[in-house]
Amino acid sequence: MRIYVGNLKYGVTDEQLKEMFSEFGEVASADVIKDKFSGQSKGFGFVDMPIDAEASDAIAALHDSMHDGRKLTVNEARPRSERPAKRF
Repeated sequence: MRIYVGNLKYGVTDEQLKEMFSEFGEVASADVIKDKFSGQSKGFGFVDMPIDAEASDAIAALHDSMHDGRKLTVNEARPRSERPAKRF
């Protein structure tokens, strides 16, 4: 299951995000989304957990929890919508 994690502190790394979720089970990947030009975190990320039951436990435990003074938003990620191609 792919999990969306929002309202992260800008200093959170991929490894820290993985550690946060690994206490609930296996984490296949954890990615903090960064601005492609500045490299600065955008304050959200995605975690992939292969076992749905573990992912659901992580969502239930971490949604609305406090992390580094911020209240996290954690839920199942929605599929990425198609965006129209940019015209220059």
